[in-house]
Amino acid sequence: MSTNHPPRLPSTPNADLPDADLPDADLPNADLPDARRRRKILIAVCIALMAVIASVSGLNVAQPDLALAFGASQSTILWIINIYTLSLAALLLPLGALGDRWGRKPMLLAGLAVFGVANVVAGLAPSAEVMLAARLFSGVGAAMIMPITLAVITSTFPAEERGRAIGVWTGVAGGGGILGMFLSAALVDAASWRWLFVLPVALVVVALVMALRFVPNTREKPGHRFDTVGALTSVVAVVGLIFVLQEGPERGWTAPVTLLSLAVGALAAVGFVAWELRRRDAALLDVRLFGQRSLAGGSVTLLAVFGVQAGIFVVLFPFFQAVLGWSGLLSTLALMPMAVLMMMTSGLAPRLAARIGARPTMAAGIALAAAGLALMAALVSVDGGYLSVLPGMLAMGAGMGLSMTPATEAITSSLPRERQGVASALNDVTREFGTALGVALLGALLSAGYRSAIDSRLQGIPRDAADTAREGVANAIGAADGTGARAGALIRAAQESFVDGWQQAMWAGVAVMTALFLYILARGPRRTAQLMPEEADIAAGTGSAANPN
Repeated sequence: MSTNHPPRLPSTPNADLPDADLPDADLPNADLPDARRRRKILIAVCIALMAVIASVSGLNVAQPDLALAFGASQSTILWIINIYTLSLAALLLPLGALGDRWGRKPMLLAGLAVFGVANVVAGLAPSAEVMLAARLFSGVGAAMIMPITLAVITSTFPAEERGRAIGVWTGVAGGGGILGMFLSAALVDAASWRWLFVLPVALVVVALVMALRFVPNTREKPGHRFDTVGALTSVVAVVGLIFVLQEGPERGWTAPVTLLSLAVGALAAVGFVAWELRRRDAALLDVRLFGQRSLAGGSVTLLAVFGVQAGIFVVLFPFFQAVLGWSGLLSTLALMPMAVLMMMTSGLAPRLAARIGARPTMAAGIALAAAGLALMAALVSVDGGYLSVLPGMLAMGAGMGLSMTPATEAITSSLPRERQGVASALNDVTREFGTALGVALLGALLSAGYRSAIDSRLQGIPRDAADTAREGVANAIGAADGTGARAGALIRAAQESFVDGWQQAMWAGVAVMTALFLYILARGPRRTAQLMPEEADIAAGTGSAANPN
């Protein structure tokens, strides 16, 4: 840890010095920004985060419009959507670490500029190739922004307020995607897909102005060189493994390109771990820290919770649109109760964790989420409609909010203040891996369950229509027009088969959450993770790098 600190901020009540550097670690509260400025800092970074999160899912509602506008194949459209997530996930760790070194404010401002310009280009894109390039650079900008937003919070808020601030950040990260999808669907319905990029650009402009004015600069003064080898191997590992999860369902899990990507990603991941163990304190990410309850428990929790959340969306949207016959806008609106409850409980979680502890809070949230999945699996039906899934959605939203905030705080508290860009990036990479894994796993279970269930319901259906119906519920409904008097029977068969596949996917989610619940009971953080390691040392009077958990 560096002892060469930049100048401290004046301890005046309203020290609005936007370019002053905060010390690297162990800030007395008098040297932190005052309460009014901290609120503005929190608003600024949450607006920046909202721009990034909204762009993850926004284009999903415009896939048919993009295909028509560019004359592009479904594979190209999926790449336009997925390349953003791929570049974002791959660059989070290296750019988070660089933000710690160069200064978090400059990295945030540069990321907002790159992200904003890329979204303007995407909105004006004349071809699929230009759109792909714009989405790639949007992901680069997002990777510069996302870890810095959380690192700014953990490095500028005092320990007693940090949990509440992280709760707000977590609520935006968890519920922002749903809100972004709703606004995106509204823009597509009211105008055109090009208007999807107006929202992130507007958010970037507001965040840029507020960041320039209120966000202080915090940075690390490292005593070692940047871990270039670790950064490169982490990029290769993340790209390889995320590619497998994104493309495996489309290309086939045994396709040569899928297996090659898996081999490259796995070898790079092993190489990354081996190199980081060799670098020890000079590593990009000190993997020895995963022996701590807080870091391991927080990471596993976010991986599972975000995986299940993403898998649920894979199930819910076809249910609303193909089974209930709703529009994209109405389908997204139907998710809002879940998003609102998730954001509310994310704010409640720090107070609950302070009272009963981080581990019981996380365990309660995980149990509630598992109960929500079980409710959806047990109650869902074609005739029951939205009300048959709403109770489970509400329980799932509340459980996720309760578990995500202490899990995020457990991760950030495991690394010292000057490594908060890396801690935040690790938090974000875990979310991205969980999302990709959940979509791949629960999506595959849904598809397999659907195909297995519909085979026995296709008697009397013309062969061509039956073959089409096996591909998915939307395909079956599209093929029903050519089956004459059997159209109603085919649609009903497809809807009931989808519900069967739904139940199979949801029960798998229950199994995952149950295993996570048992793991957290056994290995979760022992207490509320509110202090950075160096703060815990000071509180204990040891002055050593003791593990607070």
